Amino acid sequence: MQRFVASLFPLCVLLSFCDPALCLGEVIYAINAGGEEHVDLHGIRYKRDPLFGKVGTASDYGKLLVIGRAHKNDHILYQTERYHTATFGYEIPVNKDGDYVLVLKFCEVYFDSPGRKVFDVVLNGQHTVVSDLDIHAKVGRGVAHDEHIAFSIKGNKLRINGEESTHDGKIKVEFIKGYRDNPKINAIYVMRGTLDDVPEMPPLEELDEEDEEEEEDSPASHGSGDSAHGSQHQPRRPSGPRSPNP
Repeated sequence: MQRFVASLFPLCVLLSFCDPALCLGEVIYAINAGGEEHVDLHGIRYKRDPLFGKVGTASDYGKLLVIGRAHKNDHILYQTERYHTATFGYEIPVNKDGDYVLVLKFCEVYFDSPGRKVFDVVLNGQHTVVSDLDIHAKVGRGVAHDEHIAFSIKGNKLRINGEESTHDGKIKVEFIKGYRDNPKINAIYVMRGTLDDVPEMPPLEELDEEDEEEEEDSPASHGSGDSAHGSQHQPRRPSGPRSPNP
């Protein structure tokens, strides 16, 4: 018994200091919508948006903002986006049986009040996985927001929220054009695993405190210099994006 406990100790230490990328489930698909390749804080490799030149509009209007609730290395995931004046979506290959989580990343970079952009997200044309999404109402402007959707695949069946549909080796996630502006998406990834395997976003209030501390320590707070962080507290440009209504 003592030998067994002793053999477990190094493993426990290893897990306690596990690199974040190694502690995730298996990421089988990741794209930076409207943007280029990017490797995030957790080691997830996002590919260039496959819809460039095909569907909708790619926008980097969010680069005008410093994104809240996201590590500075990963602001780009919430600054670039794809939107469309009609329903659009992505087909994602999912070939193996098992449990999965679809992670959808959003950030409202244009509107400065709730109720201006509202839309649904539908999986495989049947399952409404996010209803009446109003990003601004949830977190405000320029703040990261993720939606986590758990589902499972077994044989030729997809199961989600007690519902079932036919599975043919891929899933289709669609952003539905509603009655308030255009649907959009900032980034997507699919992970083989459960919700427990998905990195949690920091609470909004925790990030507010960190921002205040950074402001006190920044060169701008001492009356000299000009930094990207300092620009966060300057008035944001009121003009619209290069392409209207992202």
